[in-house]
Amino acid sequence: MIDSLQAADAARRLQDICESGDELAIVACETASTVSDAFTNIDTFFLLFAGALVFLMQAGFAMLCAGSVRQKNVKNIMLKNLLDACGGAVGFWSVGFAFAYGEGNTFIGASEFFIMNYTSGYDYITFFFQWAFAATAATIVAGTVAERCKMAAYLCYSLALTGFVYPVVVRSIWASVGFLSAFNPDPFRGVGMIDFAGSGVVHMTGGITALIAAKVLGARIGRFEDADGNPLPEPATFPAHSVALQILGTFVLWFGWYGFNPGSALAITPSGYGDVAALCAVTTTLAAATGAVTAMFTDTILGQMKTGEAEYDLTYAMNGCLGGLVGVTAGTSVVAPYGAFLIGIIAGWVYCGFSALLLKLKIDDAVDAIPVHFANGMWGCIATGLFAEPTRTAIAYGSSKHVGWFYSWGKGSGDANLLLCEFVGILWIISWVSATMIPFFIALNYLGMFRVDALEEEVGLDISHHKGAAYDLAGPSKEDVEELVARRSTAHGKVEAPAATEDA
Repeated sequence: MIDSLQAADAARRLQDICESGDELAIVACETASTVSDAFTNIDTFFLLFAGALVFLMQAGFAMLCAGSVRQKNVKNIMLKNLLDACGGAVGFWSVGFAFAYGEGNTFIGASEFFIMNYTSGYDYITFFFQWAFAATAATIVAGTVAERCKMAAYLCYSLALTGFVYPVVVRSIWASVGFLSAFNPDPFRGVGMIDFAGSGVVHMTGGITALIAAKVLGARIGRFEDADGNPLPEPATFPAHSVALQILGTFVLWFGWYGFNPGSALAITPSGYGDVAALCAVTTTLAAATGAVTAMFTDTILGQMKTGEAEYDLTYAMNGCLGGLVGVTAGTSVVAPYGAFLIGIIAGWVYCGFSALLLKLKIDDAVDAIPVHFANGMWGCIATGLFAEPTRTAIAYGSSKHVGWFYSWGKGSGDANLLLCEFVGILWIISWVSATMIPFFIALNYLGMFRVDALEEEVGLDISHHKGAAYDLAGPSKEDVEELVARRSTAHGKVEAPAATEDA
């Protein structure tokens, strides 16, 4: 990436040439201006396209969540996914973007509220792209608290996360003034935290928020206890109502990730940026594929060891795929393809292990978003500190002084500064989100705004909160069917087979 001071110096020298009055210089400057505008427009379209793919992930989350919940709660979860985008737009436009990228101190911005001073196309498209990421962080929680969370609480949370909590994380790691930012002129430990597309910034932030919400909200009725409050020998399973919607959502999310990761280059025309975006597409693909296969076959092998039967669970394949995508997101631009392959394998194991841990802790995650986003978000940051390859790191970040620990170790240096920065970033995200969202959810719960009534939960939130079920499954009455059969028999005539007769 081009250093900002070098770019500013080049711009000043070009302006001096253009103001010299020489005719050839004027023509050259006009041509340079036209080419520069064209490049800017290309970069603007690149971000428009990538941001649209990221926003399409909202549809993927909606399909995945809708398919994963029971039939009686489909409307509710779909509406929450829609309102995530709406609440996120309002919160991020009004204050969130300003807190993340406005002028201010290293902790929080204090300008560009309501993006009032923005006028150029690239400025606007930058906001659009960053909002799509903010909405993604917010919607991670929807599936976790499905089937028992009040709508008012969800709206409050969505605004709080996109308007304040998430922007502070963004500023610390992605803004040039952030104390952990790799783009800081004087980065922490000489390198800062590399989180190219948001394993930590987006997915860990949403995932830890989901974990806190699930713990405060409590499990769904009948998940871990019977009607008398006695612990069940094994957690009850609530089957997904539509596997078709689940797999559709997974494919849409995978497709949208090609905007999420390659699009985080933020431009395509500068030298080297196309190489970065292309590498991101390859690493994204490999991690998704290996994550899916690893998670599914790990569950199959463990199940066969326990029961003697080999079964292949689609849920593990889907969530393993998503876990691989989350795991490679931080280092997608700095790891080699074989590194992404290994990251995806470990991501599948991380998903399986953390999913089992949640059941041991009796934390109810309706769609397993916590293992996918929080656990693999952490793994993605750690993996970057291990697998960041020198050449690719230099292309994406302009320096290869501090790279992945495996590469440093291979050269005998043992330089672990990047890995240290990744661990500090993980601790920072967990600490900040916990410090803000634990009191927030406890307050909602204390005020009775968080969880629906037990009877409403049993009946289903579609009927109790959204004017009826999502599907009209009422069939015709038995009397009407019988009348139709009788009418057709009369109208068309009913021919009876002749009785058998004996030959004379």
